[in-house]
Amino acid sequence: MPAPYLLPRSTLSRRDLLRGTAALGGAAALSALPRPLRAQGDLTVGFLYVGPRDDFGYNQAHALGAAAVKEIPGVIVVEEENVPETNDVQQSMESMINLDGAALLFPTSFGYFDPHILTTAPKYPDVRFQHCGGLWTEGHPANAGSYFGYIGMGQYLNGVAAGHVTKSKKIGFVAAKPIPQVLLNINSFLLGARAVDPSITCQVIFTGEWSLAVKEAEATHALVDAGCDVITCHVDGPKVVVEVASGRGAYVGGYHADQSSLAPELYLTGAEWNWAKVYTDMVTATLNGEPIPNFVRGGLAEGFVKMSPLGPAVPDAGRAQFEAIKAEIEKGGFSVIKGPLKDNQGNVVATEGQAFLETDPVLEGMSYLVDGVLGATS
Repeated sequence: MPAPYLLPRSTLSRRDLLRGTAALGGAAALSALPRPLRAQGDLTVGFLYVGPRDDFGYNQAHALGAAAVKEIPGVIVVEEENVPETNDVQQSMESMINLDGAALLFPTSFGYFDPHILTTAPKYPDVRFQHCGGLWTEGHPANAGSYFGYIGMGQYLNGVAAGHVTKSKKIGFVAAKPIPQVLLNINSFLLGARAVDPSITCQVIFTGEWSLAVKEAEATHALVDAGCDVITCHVDGPKVVVEVASGRGAYVGGYHADQSSLAPELYLTGAEWNWAKVYTDMVTATLNGEPIPNFVRGGLAEGFVKMSPLGPAVPDAGRAQFEAIKAEIEKGGFSVIKGPLKDNQGNVVATEGQAFLETDPVLEGMSYLVDGVLGATS
């Protein structure tokens, strides 16, 4: 079910156009072109996606945000999908800047930052580069910045729903790579389930790639074969995981976007990004001549994250606990990582009385899986 707002795909990418220009006079020729004139007050905003915009996942969530930006008067939106985390992203950004006059760019994939934004941003000091991820720090280009959301709370709520339906007391997680944001999601999912039943365990399988359908399918089958009867994930496009898990009769917790239409009876809820708020806020600030902070974060309370509606499989007790915890999170001050807590190697990660708020920078350096998660980070 492709999203209805998506533009037709072109067979000629911006990178193809740039390569053609480079063939005529070198890649530097494009940088030397005069920036296109635009109507006074118009702002051209560029979005780059690492995969297709209708992937039922990471890229679709960003594309929904771009669609909201298109509704702002005086804004022109240019988009390119399927841009790999290679020098292609530099070529696509330069194309948007030099051919379209983009003054604000949202390169949305984690691997776009280093070295690609770090290489390109200094060349265009009048262009703003806003990267989705937690990588900007002091000393990086001042015309770059990072934004991200505390979606671990959403995975915690996925876990609460999972805890109320699992019969095997085994839940599963298909993960791409063991980076801090992914590890926090895995840990949050298990700890949410353990808020219902402390005996629940979570098995994780890392695929090694953000988007690799074959490995995602294999991992989902392996988790179900191991007895996991609720599955969630952190990969770019959860469609394969949702369809395989539900096809095997397992319940599903969604991620990135709403996948309930793929498994209407077995979809419990989902942790969704609400990039429409983030992007419209940043674009509106730019139109008003206001600066965008270099480091932007928010969670459920700030509207950066939202939850999919609860599905029919969640019992009344689960709904009540889910809504109560969600309300508590939205008040602020809720901690998922709190003591006493050990990792799955027996090391103490939080002592009695110690708690880490979702805003605590230490969580952005997470390198462990908590006790009860079956798996390893390397």
